[in-house]
Amino acid sequence: MAKLIDGKKIREFNLDKISAEVAELKEKGIETCLAVIIVGSDPASRVYVNNKKTACERVGIRSLEFALPEETTTEELLELIDKLNADSSVNGILCQLPVPEQIDKNAVLKRIFPCKDVDCFHPENVGALSTGTGRLMPCTPMGMMKMLEYEGIDPAGKHCVIIGRSDIVGKPMAMLMLAQSATVTICHSKTVNLAEITKQADILVAAVGRPNFVTADMVGEGAIVLDVGINRNADGKLCGDVDFEQVKEKASMITPVPGGVGPMTIAMLMQNTLTAARIQNNIL
Repeated sequence: MAKLIDGKKIREFNLDKISAEVAELKEKGIETCLAVIIVGSDPASRVYVNNKKTACERVGIRSLEFALPEETTTEELLELIDKLNADSSVNGILCQLPVPEQIDKNAVLKRIFPCKDVDCFHPENVGALSTGTGRLMPCTPMGMMKMLEYEGIDPAGKHCVIIGRSDIVGKPMAMLMLAQSATVTICHSKTVNLAEITKQADILVAAVGRPNFVTADMVGEGAIVLDVGINRNADGKLCGDVDFEQVKEKASMITPVPGGVGPMTIAMLMQNTLTAARIQNNIL
């Protein structure tokens, strides 16, 4: 039976370290600050924003919230971002997605200064990630790398198979794995003989967004399985992309859902905000 990789425990370990470093900066007169923008009243977005505020309180980061009405225009949102870009007391800027359909999402993400882009969505940060020179990292992939590090797993020389090619998880996870000298294969909806490829994985990352998609016959004996999915099954129960009950019998390590990769994402947002503060104050 697989060992559970406890995301909550690893999150607390990382938040303790971040909290100590935030306090060190404060002793030097630097108060780390994250600004979060939410447009409209999407219930899931509100939960995420509240969780981010709680995490900020946990580590001593000052948080600012800008709640804009549903009818906000692209121009109005860009004007706010320009003000936050110009505010030297704000280290990180995050615009909670999704935004209402009348807003040009790409224009918004490109407007945030790269050095304040704590989601790592700006093209400049994406490019830096691909060349191995980035300082700010996409939160969910960075969280998974921290989980592996905590468990003493070195990706070098291992075959990492990623199911999913999204800009938020699949592609950046591949970049981070390559930077750690793993051999990387990305699979997606057009992949032929998917199970034959996934069974070769030493580290299998499931980021496809389909409940219980990865079954035991797709996993090799002793694989490390990282489940990014957050879904509801037919009974309305929270589940991942991996059939946990089946796969835990074959894997050597596995992340549960909930309590696995999810808790790490906001922890890494705190890490990025701290890193942004260091960059902007030339404390590298």
